[in-house]
Amino acid sequence: MNLNKIKKGTTTIGLVCQDGVILAADKRATMDTFIASKEVKKIYKLDENLGVTIAGGVGDAFELIRILKYHVELYKFNNNIKMSPKAAAILLSNILQSNKYFPFLVQMLIGGINNEGEPELYNIDPLGGYTKEKFTATGSGSLTALGVLEEAYKANRTTDENLKISVKALNIAMRRDAATGDGIDLVKITKEGYFEYSKEDIEKLLKEE
Repeated sequence: MNLNKIKKGTTTIGLVCQDGVILAADKRATMDTFIASKEVKKIYKLDENLGVTIAGGVGDAFELIRILKYHVELYKFNNNIKMSPKAAAILLSNILQSNKYFPFLVQMLIGGINNEGEPELYNIDPLGGYTKEKFTATGSGSLTALGVLEEAYKANRTTDENLKISVKALNIAMRRDAATGDGIDLVKITKEGYFEYSKEDIEKLLKEE
């Protein structure tokens, strides 16, 4: 298998805010220099309090999302509470670590609200290492996005106040990274639940940039 031909290439962003977490991602998937898809979904709802972004091999990521959704539902059924972002990150870390000799070619962000009502964000690498973050980006356009976030992100702002920053960082990555593009998906997760922004909402934010 030529690993360079697997569908990949992306930029995903995660921000912790006063009242929740923002997740953002582009929609392009590439196979080497070929644009394989312009409609790849890279942010997935795991529960009302929990979301995940994907970067890397699309097939590997989809399999991990199926596994995560199963365990998130099972955990809620058995314990009568939602799984926290930290618990989901540890679960994903264990799955990736146990497969390190035949690794899943992914990098994922898990964000959401824990059982104390606090926002959390975790960055998980392909071998199962994970770090708790205030803000981060993954994928081929991450360096460009992080340059914007380092300057503009403020942890003491609300999700609504940080939306424009997340869209700006992703939009600049789309301009500079050939593997990032074809639109933006944008999600916020607060105590009120999981909210996905429409194309019209995102276009309005881009005009305000």
